[in-house]
Amino acid sequence: MTFKVIIKSIAIAAALAVALVPASAGAVQSGGLPQPEGPVVVTISGAVTHTNNADGAAFDLAMLEALTGREAVVETPWYDGVQRFSGPTLKALLDAVGATGDTLRVIALNDYSADIPVSDAESYPVILATRRNGDVMSVRDKGPAFVIYPFDLVPELYNEMIFHRSVWQVTRIEVE
Repeated sequence: MTFKVIIKSIAIAAALAVALVPASAGAVQSGGLPQPEGPVVVTISGAVTHTNNADGAAFDLAMLEALTGREAVVETPWYDGVQRFSGPTLKALLDAVGATGDTLRVIALNDYSADIPVSDAESYPVILATRRNGDVMSVRDKGPAFVIYPFDLVPELYNEMIFHRSVWQVTRIEVE
């Protein structure tokens, strides 16, 4: 190599190192997740590796809706007639926080909770619905988030055990 090539290689490596330091320093400080810009909808804590605050990972509506999701057009015991729910899949949410546990304790605003096996999120496209019929779910309408199983894809899930796991007014998820 000529002296010019070596100097140019060193300059490129130095420029890349300087460019990458601020980005990686911010990611380490925030635990790898951006900070919510709007009101926090759901906080995930416990066995997670990607966080954005001391309590775990806080998500606003925009952050949740940016995750891979799906729409489920289903009949449920909680509403009359067929409804259209949309939101991120639980699997996408667990991947985003680097969840390492086997159980999700899903907790509602009124402290009702249910345990959901992580295997449900891996086996089925369970969603954390943030919208019903296209509208953001309010607390009055079982929001801000509602665990919806894919009754449209797997009719056998329409049973009492799964109804118990279908927590509405979700505000926290603890990964255990």
